[in-house]
Amino acid sequence: MSKVQAIALNTFKEAVRDRVLYAILAFAIAMIASTLALATIGAGMGPKIVRDVGLGFISIFGVIIAVFIGIGLVHKEIDRRTIYTIISKPIHRWQFLLGKYLGLVLTLFVNVAVMTGALMVLIFSVEGVWDGRLGAASAMIFLELMVITGIAVLFSSFSTPALSAIFTLSFFAIGRLLEDVMLFGDLYAGPLGRMVIRGLYYVLPNLGRFNISSEVVHGLPLGEVVSGMTVLYGLLYTLALLSLTALIFQRRDFR
Repeated sequence: MSKVQAIALNTFKEAVRDRVLYAILAFAIAMIASTLALATIGAGMGPKIVRDVGLGFISIFGVIIAVFIGIGLVHKEIDRRTIYTIISKPIHRWQFLLGKYLGLVLTLFVNVAVMTGALMVLIFSVEGVWDGRLGAASAMIFLELMVITGIAVLFSSFSTPALSAIFTLSFFAIGRLLEDVMLFGDLYAGPLGRMVIRGLYYVLPNLGRFNISSEVVHGLPLGEVVSGMTVLYGLLYTLALLSLTALIFQRRDFR
């Protein structure tokens, strides 16, 4: 695993040196800070709106960072022609992919932690208390980003960055709306349509499972939504994505 760790650390160092990443992170923090203006809304709704909008910004900018970094995973190495040197060394291709993925995940973890810290400080400045439930919401956002990064890495293994970005963002949108599509199918679709929708429901990533912003904002119990099954679902789906990516990457001819 030392080879995987070395690739992961190198990927992380390369990512944090990218100025575009700092620009995205700075803009995200600025947008989170701008929600302070919403704290003046009456009837006690201000802090709730700050939480809701703040968590929304963390999710949106997390996806932007995941897509921005993930889509260039393989293409960047091919463009630099460093992939030929890497695959000629005594290292398996799956180790290269896993190391790259872990480096991207580590980068996402740091960025989500920074944005969450900014939101918690903002809430503390408004209410004078630390809201630990924001940490739970951010943890679920991070788990969702792990899945999205896996999708970006999958498409980057055989497609161009532009197409990889389009496909990944499409999967993100579909994954967020999957529960609504399932409900629509049960209510309005015919037998064949319901069967197709149900099949897609079990194949496509159900990203709505990781969205617990409503529970956090309104102070609802988290036991049912933050469960071991949800975490297991995210980890197993990510593992399936990485396995499929490794299979595709293993069969790809770079000559």
